Amino acid sequence: MQRQILQPKQKALEINLDPTIYGTFAEIGAGQEVARHFFQAGAAAGTIAKTMSAYDKTYSDRIYGPEPSGRYVCESRLYKMLDHEYELMEERLTKERPETRFFAFADSVAALNYTRTIKGDGWLGLRFQLEPDSPSNDIVLHVKMLDNATDLQSQALGVLGVNLIYACYHYNEEPEKMVVSLIDNLEGRVKIDMVRVTGPNFSNLDNRLISLYLVKNKMTDVAMFSPDGQNIHASEFLYKKHVLIVRGSFRPATLVNIDMLKKSEAQFRTESNVDPRKTYTLTEITMKNLCASGHLDEKDFLDRADLLCELGQTIAISNCESHQKFIQYLSDFKVQTIGIVIGSRELLELVNDKYYNHTGSSLLSDFGALFSKNVRFYVYPAIQEGSAELMTCLNLPIPNEIKFLYRHLLDNYQIVDIQHFDPNLLYIYSKDVLDMIRAGQEGWEEMVDPKVAKLIKNNSLFEYPTEKMEFEY
Repeated sequence: MQRQILQPKQKALEINLDPTIYGTFAEIGAGQEVARHFFQAGAAAGTIAKTMSAYDKTYSDRIYGPEPSGRYVCESRLYKMLDHEYELMEERLTKERPETRFFAFADSVAALNYTRTIKGDGWLGLRFQLEPDSPSNDIVLHVKMLDNATDLQSQALGVLGVNLIYACYHYNEEPEKMVVSLIDNLEGRVKIDMVRVTGPNFSNLDNRLISLYLVKNKMTDVAMFSPDGQNIHASEFLYKKHVLIVRGSFRPATLVNIDMLKKSEAQFRTESNVDPRKTYTLTEITMKNLCASGHLDEKDFLDRADLLCELGQTIAISNCESHQKFIQYLSDFKVQTIGIVIGSRELLELVNDKYYNHTGSSLLSDFGALFSKNVRFYVYPAIQEGSAELMTCLNLPIPNEIKFLYRHLLDNYQIVDIQHFDPNLLYIYSKDVLDMIRAGQEGWEEMVDPKVAKLIKNNSLFEYPTEKMEFEY
């Protein structure tokens, strides 16, 4: 995927010199940084129909309508801006410019403020045609600004906007290149944690791969998509919620995974500090897990995603090998309570890792960072090797030197066992099920949900032998 990385001025000039590309810029917050690049590049009259910045909320409401949530840096605001500006473009210029590919660019951004209570983030979007007189497409993204000065953040926003417009017109046939080019000349200055591409020219694009590309190319630590396969951003559905995270390989999702999900959800919602009406569950797959075989297999990723989406799960892909990293990501959205579902063996590995790799005050601070006051671990049991006894959070072989610390976590209800689990499922392991699927052996169907079994067979997921495919209608 090698390519020459152009400077923003070069990109803007190329767009300006293309007589078929013409559109408007509407920017709220952080100034008109994107339009400025096109003006300064030269030949802007060939590209810019209008620029505007409805900075005042009253003016903005009169143009785009009010926001019921009271939040103006949000996805819904961006779509209202795109709707309004593109409709005006079509209404006023379609007959005047029949050979033109129209676009409407919009952004709503809160840059670092004077008191530094706002770190800097925002939404950018482009509605655009790839052919004259054709239906439009949308690309929408969320960005976190990392520069520590307002003027630098504004500058970065301008470059990002230029990159976005250029990518849509020049890299639209190569989705990963289109995504990665968004941070041209911006490495270390922004994080892009959501990109969604829709429209007739992208009907064959699986947006879940876009989320994968963001994490794979280290443009963000976390990206998410909903059960319908659409990319979503945490600020739009996790703000001030109580969040339960279930991490796993889900290769494939088995009855054990479903039992962990259901039983931990039920327990989480009954906690005294949790409002059951404001809970949300995320299933998380890490890049380390996706690359466990030595390389990243996009089909393997999509196979896992298909099953979890079929089960109604919202999925997070992350570079967060440590749980602390994911917890830190969620802190930006004022999540009230975080529940982490973990197997007893995984918990033992986590505790041992911290004990053997940290000492003294470092050990205490590391435990403190992970087991903060709003975080609780829900532990699913496992059968002990060579014994019928279950391994739970209460009988883990914790090193003697930190038993007092572990006891403190148990007494403060920061580590708890999952109640009412199904002991008859503990013999099921995803790896065994996967091996049986690939070998075409009988019996694996009883270890997964019927919907999962049907999907695996009908779509030949996880290398299910095609000669054994069973189509059910």
